[in-house]
Amino acid sequence: MSDVHTLIYVEDNEDNFLLTKRVLEAGGAYQVLWAQDGEEGLSLVREVMPSLVLLDLDIPKISGFDVARALRGDPQTAAIPLVAVSANVMNREKQRAIDCGCEAFVEKPIDIVSLRRLVDDLARG
Repeated sequence: MSDVHTLIYVEDNEDNFLLTKRVLEAGGAYQVLWAQDGEEGLSLVREVMPSLVLLDLDIPKISGFDVARALRGDPQTAAIPLVAVSANVMNREKQRAIDCGCEAFVEKPIDIVSLRRLVDDLARG
């Protein structure tokens, strides 16, 4: 069971979380945990130290951008891959996510095949 990677999805929409969880856990390689806002996300990441964080940018309490900056600024969490997830697909938004430390940007609605490939590359890399 040691080859199961733990992922955290910081997402305020339960339907989005459940769909993504179902898709990523289907192959048995991942366990996906849920944080519903930025505060909970930071706390859970520091507690669990996941293989990867999926990070909605527009979340309550602390924005996804600020969560990314906080994780990158902490030596304990700085190396965890971050994937920004957003319905806002403006180039400025994508660049801002990358500037805050995200390795990749995934547009909503999520392309399941692309997401699985990206997560495989980053979480197992």
